Amino acid sequence: MLPALAADFATTTGRSAQSISAFALAYGILQLLYGPFGDRYGKVRVIACATLACTVGSVAAALSPSLQWLVVSRALSGAAAAGIIPLTMAWIGDSVAYEGRQAVLARLLGATVFGMIAGQWMGGLLAETLGWRSAFMMLAIVFAACGALLLAREAKARRGEALHLPIKAGSLTMRLAAVVSAPWARTVLVVTAIEGALAFSTLAFIPSDLHLRFGLSMTSAGALVALYGVGGLAYSRAAKPLVQRMGEAGLARLGALLMAVAFATIAYATSWGWVAAACLVAGFGFYALHNTLQANATQMAPEARGTAVSLFATCLFLGQSIGVVGAAWMVDRFSAPAVFIVSAVGVLLLGFAFATLIQRRRSQ
Repeated sequence: MLPALAADFATTTGRSAQSISAFALAYGILQLLYGPFGDRYGKVRVIACATLACTVGSVAAALSPSLQWLVVSRALSGAAAAGIIPLTMAWIGDSVAYEGRQAVLARLLGATVFGMIAGQWMGGLLAETLGWRSAFMMLAIVFAACGALLLAREAKARRGEALHLPIKAGSLTMRLAAVVSAPWARTVLVVTAIEGALAFSTLAFIPSDLHLRFGLSMTSAGALVALYGVGGLAYSRAAKPLVQRMGEAGLARLGALLMAVAFATIAYATSWGWVAAACLVAGFGFYALHNTLQANATQMAPEARGTAVSLFATCLFLGQSIGVVGAAWMVDRFSAPAVFIVSAVGVLLLGFAFATLIQRRRSQ
């Protein structure tokens, strides 16, 4: 949408991108607040309210008379959307037995990846055909419908006393302390932050590296990197039999190995075709490892599951941010392939170490 926004508001594409930054920043910062709200007032209720708040942000964006208005509207949408995925994961943790939870989380993960891919495509299509405002109006309609359905479901559940957990008291500080006081929770959070740093530092610089090394346009390079998401979709379809056959530790090793091979392939690729295949493999590997972390995140503090999963999401976000900053420093002083090699070695060590810790914990 950025070119359309720049033309409509008579500004540059770079300034139009403030709307993206506003959403991402608000989304990352607000992650941590929704967990305690979900624990205290009910996860489905908070998800429904967050979804309806996204409706308000999307309508405001569609009606924006200026870029500044749009930026504020997208910040509101980001702040609201921050409560949806972490609390959904936490609700799955409340509702699904641990033995089958990873497969269900993989289905959620597949839906998320599909939504991201479809959203990028639909956003561009609507911007070109009906104008960028129509895309935000469509979002508003979808959010309003989903929010209303969730509220209706929650009301029905409360009338039948189904899926209703007791309201839990306690301040945000107390809930965070309850999570991080557990050694296994600290392990999962640290591994998640490192995973985010290693995986996304590579992902962020693949398009520019393809452009510089192989002369691909940025559009073509971006399309190749989209195969990362396709790999994630493939994993979501294969997750259930893989979990049953390999277990958590085996899946963590598989994911780390696939990512390491893929990142090394990208670093030493002699043509863009190798990079395309590697992005597909890397996506499958990342989601295999990340899905294992998700399952553990939902169980690391059952008494404060919403807070725990929100903290998990926050650590992933912070890891991504720090990783991209560190990778940018390496790219300026060395090269992008150097970043890919460091990530390959790092993720291999991380995945195998986490798998060993899982096995040790299970045996105890």
